[in-house]
Amino acid sequence: MSAPMRGDVIKIHPSDTVIVALRALKKGERVVVDDAEIEACCAVNFGHKVALRAIKTGEVVIKYGYPIGTATADIPAGAHVHTHNVRTSLTDHVVYSYAPVAPALTHRAPRTFMGYRRKNGKAGIRNEVWIIPTVGCVNPTGDAIARQFDGVYSFPHPFGCSQLGDDHENTKKILCGLAHHPNAGGVLILGLGCENNSIAEMREMLGEVDETRVKFLNCQDVDDEVTAAVDLVKEILAEMQHDKREEIPTSELIIGLKCGGSDGLSGLTANPLVGAFSDMLISEGGSTILTEVPEMFGAEEILMNRCKDEATFEKTVRLINDFKQYFTDNKQPIYENPSPGNKAGGISTLEDKALGCTQKAGMATVIDVLAYGEILREKGLNLLNSPGNDLVASTALAASGAHIVLFTTGRGTPFGAPVPTVKISSNTALYEKKRHWIDFNAEPLLGETTQEALAEDFYAYILRLASGTKRTKTEQHGIRDLAIFKTGVTL
Repeated sequence: MSAPMRGDVIKIHPSDTVIVALRALKKGERVVVDDAEIEACCAVNFGHKVALRAIKTGEVVIKYGYPIGTATADIPAGAHVHTHNVRTSLTDHVVYSYAPVAPALTHRAPRTFMGYRRKNGKAGIRNEVWIIPTVGCVNPTGDAIARQFDGVYSFPHPFGCSQLGDDHENTKKILCGLAHHPNAGGVLILGLGCENNSIAEMREMLGEVDETRVKFLNCQDVDDEVTAAVDLVKEILAEMQHDKREEIPTSELIIGLKCGGSDGLSGLTANPLVGAFSDMLISEGGSTILTEVPEMFGAEEILMNRCKDEATFEKTVRLINDFKQYFTDNKQPIYENPSPGNKAGGISTLEDKALGCTQKAGMATVIDVLAYGEILREKGLNLLNSPGNDLVASTALAASGAHIVLFTTGRGTPFGAPVPTVKISSNTALYEKKRHWIDFNAEPLLGETTQEALAEDFYAYILRLASGTKRTKTEQHGIRDLAIFKTGVTL
């Protein structure tokens, strides 16, 4: 959708059986679609769906050109189509087959941003000191240390002890991923001294580090842990004092893709905008990471058929099926989605949500599939194993190497990831109401501008952000959240 499309309603795809209200419709109001008049049978809020024609009980409902569910009752033309008359058509077990789609992008010369070149060759967009607790017991100490400096941030979390198996490994992987992140010019690993996730274990998983930039402290080993830690941070800052920004190609940018509090306009504005940006960055040799696996259910085959080869396709199949099995193992319904806020915003089923959600990945080829906590290896579009929870997924994106997280939303949220988190609103009402949350408004796609023009504006904004001449609202408010995926028992 590259042309302006502002009107009362929109038919997204020629084969759709529903239209989407772009403003609130009154009962009896008439709108024109495909040169035909449709009369609204009842009041319909913006972002919600209206039947374009009569839909019979048991018939699939089509939006975005794909099925989004099955009608549970006869739906007359002009009727509100939502949770009261549509249910998911998804099933637990699906047999997938690989039907590859030809790559859609052409390469172009990368642009540049001003970033920090690290000794290991990686590039960062911030030059901060990160305090990473090995265990939740030392969270207050980390916070006390960070308060004594500008540009020093602590990342409290409740884990690091009383964990077994995957939970213990996940905690280590996420914390080590952050310790290796190039946005940190220096890191203090802060331990207690008696936890499962010991500094010795962290050192082993971290591997080789620059000992002048990465310091370690067990609080039980010293008389005054805050004083000792402050001295270590001062040593790190002394090493960082000569760090300067330099010109770096966009081929080295890694951007995380996430949505939350989506509404019926998310799949028309914010997510397509991010998808267009993703394609532009990848065409310049850069990388994006798409996660929140449960919100791929219903649109997963679109991603599978864009995999670069059959081996990557099989990895994507395992990504989807393993996450379904996770729900089954915990005796929970696989399709308990969308959320109450999604439904209030016009999203009716998981297919409806997924088909909007996956638009953030644009049209690029899927290059690789990452395990939870795994750091990006190949440039291009990557899929990452993580749940849909906003804080958990955004933390996972940062730990996998994302310099920035792009977060699209129709309802808004104040949270922020460990890296700069850009909030992109699907609608102008949210942008105007929550300017202290929202960084960029995508509703102009509905008529004020073209997708190409807005994507260029957004790309320029991201380059300013990466270069440090712009800061996100979460950065301005000092919001840095960390959340780790927990699947098992707590001792």
